[in-house]
Amino acid sequence: MHLTLHTDYALRVLLYLNHFPDRPVGTAEISRAFDISKHHLVRVVQTLALHHFVTATAGRSGGVTLAQPATQIRLGDVVRACEPNLTIVECFELESNTCPIVSICGLKSPLREALNSFLKSLDAYTLADVANPQQHHRFVKLLVP
Repeated sequence: MHLTLHTDYALRVLLYLNHFPDRPVGTAEISRAFDISKHHLVRVVQTLALHHFVTATAGRSGGVTLAQPATQIRLGDVVRACEPNLTIVECFELESNTCPIVSICGLKSPLREALNSFLKSLDAYTLADVANPQQHHRFVKLLVP
């Protein structure tokens, strides 16, 4: 399984924001820090805002902040919200399934179980768990322009 860049960037944005809880962070700053296209980053922030992980405020003094405490943001929820398609095999889609062996194949159940296990593992971690506050000074030194 491979997460999309959209999800990867979403997780990075959340980590970045967690290190700056005292101020709104501009998308230009995050874009420079991660060397990500600002246009792409804006779309990521829109997704995160739509799912209430961040609050985005427009304007000169605006920016992006976490919408809830890092202890309440589960990684599995972020992946579910940001991944456009968690269908890892065609037969997961009932409407468009054209697999000729679907009626006799035993793969669907173990693959669904594996996907659910993957997400359940991510659900065990919050943003706070992975943010590593002991490394804040190194994080800032590496990324803040």
